[in-house]
Amino acid sequence: MLLPALATPSSKIALRFPERELTYEQLAAEARRVAYGLVGKRRVAVWARSTPETCVVIVGALLAGVPVVPLNPKIGEKELAHILTDSAPDLVIDDDIPQGPPVDLPEPDGEAPALIVYTSGTTGPPKGVVLPRRALATNLDALARAWEWTEDDVVVHGLPLFHVHGLGVGVLGPLRRGGTVHHLGSFSVAKAAEALAAGGTMMFGVPTMYHRIAAEPWQAGSQHAGAFGKARLLVSGSAALPASVHERIEQLTGQRVVERYGMTETLMNTSVRADGDRRPGTVGLPLDGVEVRVVGDEPGEIEVRGPNLFLEYLNRPDATREAFHDGWFRTGDLAVVEPDGYLRIVGRRATDLIKSGGYKIGAGEIENALLEHLSVAEVAVTGEPDDDLGERVVAWVVAKGEAPAPEVLSDHVARLLSPHKRPRVVRYLDALPRNDMGKVLKRELR
Repeated sequence: MLLPALATPSSKIALRFPERELTYEQLAAEARRVAYGLVGKRRVAVWARSTPETCVVIVGALLAGVPVVPLNPKIGEKELAHILTDSAPDLVIDDDIPQGPPVDLPEPDGEAPALIVYTSGTTGPPKGVVLPRRALATNLDALARAWEWTEDDVVVHGLPLFHVHGLGVGVLGPLRRGGTVHHLGSFSVAKAAEALAAGGTMMFGVPTMYHRIAAEPWQAGSQHAGAFGKARLLVSGSAALPASVHERIEQLTGQRVVERYGMTETLMNTSVRADGDRRPGTVGLPLDGVEVRVVGDEPGEIEVRGPNLFLEYLNRPDATREAFHDGWFRTGDLAVVEPDGYLRIVGRRATDLIKSGGYKIGAGEIENALLEHLSVAEVAVTGEPDDDLGERVVAWVVAKGEAPAPEVLSDHVARLLSPHKRPRVVRYLDALPRNDMGKVLKRELR
């Protein structure tokens, strides 16, 4: 059963949003009414706003065994048209929530599709990733073992609910455990601190959120710093967290952030354990049941195999075949395996592997080095054609205060890493283009 706590619901708080709380009894009753209204539907799309109603509708669809396509509330017209044409839902659920008379709701098979989550479309139109119930159940249980996650935990976050991070791990994760989701509605450092001070035990976030925490002018031991310090786990994902932010968070709160690595097609693949070495720049070891290997010369491509994998790209058998090699899913992510088996992600094959002067260079390594310079607030590194080198390293920098001369940053990288990894070009921006999950949109840095 995917959500066993709803079979015999209690009066415990299941969902807490700024505007409303629902106990497990209330969630079960409302979700069942939705499920009754969805029986027989082939597929539904849901406007996934950060509200309790979104959670009720998605849980109801899961109870009915109807796959859900979560829609980004800020989606553009062209992308929306593509997703609705591609997924062809029987119903698009917005404010008018379906309900129906009671019927029998048998538990669907583990291979039945649960969610169809569309990728961000960085290399073409978004693809619908079909995630089975089996993947959600096994992956959430593996995370529970890694993070010592129980029904006593209260998960605090302000993540969007149209993505596997906020919805899959941040909502369905606590509900599968029988714990509590405390959703902030939208993230702010103050709201997160208040939620943790009021009983939150875990916080899920993306690097942008931890950057904001690290930028606060608190002192160690202050009220807000103490609230984050009380948390059992602070978890970061969706992109790499710079070592400088790790260090600042630890100075403020006494906490070391746990990083994990996952993607839409695989859910979570690796994580630092709750009792493990929370080493900056690494994403830990493979989760129970998940096989991970790095193929080729390092940095090599990460390939994954296990029950956490998706079923297919909807309507794209060609893309599905191309994504697999002898049963292993080709992630497109590049990594180095450290001596103790920890994985260190260095970038994406399509955008972050720079071949310069005969060297293979991972953009992520250079980004982390640049973030150690006191004048760098944010940075993204890309490659661009070079007649001599093949590709040259380009750094796109948001400066703190006055921007240093480009050669200062180039020399900084050469000193920390090696001369062939230094940026040949440094360009200054007011802000980096990012998507809703805080990931930098490198395709726009041209």
